[in-house]
Amino acid sequence: MGGFTLIELIVVIIILGVLAAVALPRFVNLQRDARIAKLQAARGSVSAASALVHATAFSRAGIADTVNCAGGGVADNATGATGTVCTESGLVNMVYAYPAVSAIGTPGILSMAGLTGIFNPSASDLQAEGYTYAVSGGLATFGVIGATTPDSCFFTYAQPTAANSAPAISGLSTIGC
Repeated sequence: MGGFTLIELIVVIIILGVLAAVALPRFVNLQRDARIAKLQAARGSVSAASALVHATAFSRAGIADTVNCAGGGVADNATGATGTVCTESGLVNMVYAYPAVSAIGTPGILSMAGLTGIFNPSASDLQAEGYTYAVSGGLATFGVIGATTPDSCFFTYAQPTAANSAPAISGLSTIGC
């Protein structure tokens, strides 16, 4: 007769138990690492989007476009307290030549960052991609879904408050990721 002895089965079960005890914490840590990486990627997108809008506004030297932008409207390319710039997807609102912090549904830094495949994403579009977004005045808070403590897993984008100033993009808060 062929088969396994009781000792062999017990040894295999012990080995599997040890592997599970070692592998499970690593798996949990990988999820945290993935959330942090996703947050870093979003921060990079926000930073790049901000720089691109700024460069576009200054290259157009405040001269208004003469044709409608995708989705309608004509960009004024103004570099003052308010303005708009035309992108291939649509108009983006600006504050001192940088993307404005705007509510979901209004094109600003969220639209420019391209966190979803949709130019002006809805809350459900963001959620489907695993992101959270909240606005308080001129401050936007970006986070990731699945964080153990969402209030401690984010970064912020503060639009400029004066001419010749840049937006403030915070470092990552990853304590609760």
